[in-house]
Amino acid sequence: MSEIIGFVGMSHSPFVTMLPPSSPSGPGGGFLGDAARVAAAVAELSPDAIVVIGPDHFHANFYDAMPPFVLGVEAAEGFGDFGSASGPLPVASSLAWSVHEGLAAADFDISLSYSLTVDHGIVQSYRMVSHEDGIPLVPLIVNTAAPPLPSMERCVALGRALGEAIRASDFDGRVLVVASGGLSHWLPPNDPRDVTVAGEKREALIHGRRDARAFAAAREPRVRAMGGDPTARVNADWDSWFLGQLAAGDLDSVTALGHERLEENAGSGGHEIRCWLAGHAAVGEPLVWSSYEPVPEWITGMAIGTTFEVV
Repeated sequence: MSEIIGFVGMSHSPFVTMLPPSSPSGPGGGFLGDAARVAAAVAELSPDAIVVIGPDHFHANFYDAMPPFVLGVEAAEGFGDFGSASGPLPVASSLAWSVHEGLAAADFDISLSYSLTVDHGIVQSYRMVSHEDGIPLVPLIVNTAAPPLPSMERCVALGRALGEAIRASDFDGRVLVVASGGLSHWLPPNDPRDVTVAGEKREALIHGRRDARAFAAAREPRVRAMGGDPTARVNADWDSWFLGQLAAGDLDSVTALGHERLEENAGSGGHEIRCWLAGHAAVGEPLVWSSYEPVPEWITGMAIGTTFEVV
């Protein structure tokens, strides 16, 4: 049987690689320094596998078929968007299949992939905590990009079932759970029903799978142009409240917000907290804050399980 040895909840951002801080005291410097400290603690824990819960940003999933949850069970490959890692990633296949069986037994009809493409939403946090590709991972994608989104209650239930599946697995090893998702931030709409989502953008959101790399090549310069905007909106007060609820183990007050109030307080990008909720529920242990910086071009936050004892 497997042992869950800890949890890391971590923001991701394209600008981690595109706009690194010029000094440790610059914007994002504190977050990267703390991420390095967490990576050192992870190395001491020596996990045998890392379950990474994160989103996809229209690099693998499109509106030709938009599943709420996708589990990689055999092969995974980094897309390489925004300077993130590209190429094959090692997958803990036996653990992944045990997770699939456990989630199915808990009445989750989860989509699975024998060949999963993952973008910076999975790869960045995996690399930041492991510093290498030697530790096999189990990638679990949660749709946070645009409707129809799984409810936050469903994500908490998924996390609890995930934790039970990991602990009951035939995989004999130590498992780290990582949740990768931004906190509050406001993004342009990606819903094809929105009248502002039209023309080439709407076509790419629906049919982007036909040539995902061409779609990404056209889209990435627009995202890069958003970097470094000091007026970009974040809600630091809400982020503080949310991380406080995680520390207190009070997920109900978060899920009670519902879709509309969450977006009102944390923006469309705030839907990525579904990954944090699932990871927290999987581990079921108290959390402590490690780092938070309300810098618009970074939108960084991190919470870590007390197992790490690094705060």
